[in-house]
Amino acid sequence: QVQLVESGGGLVQTGGSLRLSCAASGGIFSLSSMGWYRQAPGKQRELVATITSGGRPRYEDSVKGRFTISRDNAKSTVDLHMNNLKSEDTAVYYCSVWGEGVPRSYFGQGTQVTVTS
Repeated sequence: QVQLVESGGGLVQTGGSLRLSCAASGGIFSLSSMGWYRQAPGKQRELVATITSGGRPRYEDSVKGRFTISRDNAKSTVDLHMNNLKSEDTAVYYCSVWGEGVPRSYFGQGTQVTVTS
């Protein structure tokens, strides 16, 4: 059974940094794409960043230059390094995995990120 467990969320001031981590188990994640979504109060869940099995990243426009996604296939982990955080980055962040190596797409339970001014 595929499980995704996020960690690293918290409260940070505007301009600060956080690192989110996601540990995956129950699949062959080296074959899968992985990524991070977020959902702010009253808004739909949106894709923040993805990374292919080969390590190619893509970013949503609002986080380009501030967020970096990385993965360690040996450890089945995916991280999101977030710098220069803004109040609009406040949301619950969800790790996700899809594609080869897993039977369907999965989401973790989410971790709260709150950016205060």
